[in-house]
Amino acid sequence: MTPVLKTLYSEKIRSSLKTQLGVENIHQVPKLDKIVINCSVGSQGERKQAIEDAVNEVQLITGQKPVITKSKKAIANFKLRIGENVGVKVTLRGNKMYDFLMRLVRTALPRVRDFRGVAPRSFDGRGNYTLGITDQSIFPEIELEKIKRSLGFDITFVTSTNNDDHARELLRALGMPFRGKINQQGGKSESAETEAAAA
Repeated sequence: MTPVLKTLYSEKIRSSLKTQLGVENIHQVPKLDKIVINCSVGSQGERKQAIEDAVNEVQLITGQKPVITKSKKAIANFKLRIGENVGVKVTLRGNKMYDFLMRLVRTALPRVRDFRGVAPRSFDGRGNYTLGITDQSIFPEIELEKIKRSLGFDITFVTSTNNDDHARELLRALGMPFRGKINQQGGKSESAETEAAAA
């Protein structure tokens, strides 16, 4: 079954962004290419068990088995050797990517205490946005009583554009709750329309 957000992008958001961004060709409209979730446990004690917990919890959250990442250099203070397991990573594309994004913006982020939106400027200059999550408990897939340790995540949204402003409007249209509800043209934000259409 095609995710609601993917259908919404194809049928409405893409054409709206074409007009809003002033691009001539529909193929120039930015799109979301992939979402990369990184979870590092490099500085935690009992690293082997921490890696196993991270694998299980990231798989629950994303619906996809992560790969284990290894250290590229030794850090004496952390008793870390080159090639040692330090974290896990998942790359989501296609339907799983859209499903994860919908659950993130509609279910997980609103559960953050005193949530007022995400930072609108955390772009890398090449159209990619990284969001930091400090606690896995905001995801409803995680059972609170089974959490053994707090795990943080970096979630990177990789887009097809190198323009940060265009990427920001794409993510806003897909429902990313950036701080501030007004778009650059001063009208109603696309995120509000997305939320209404997906409800």
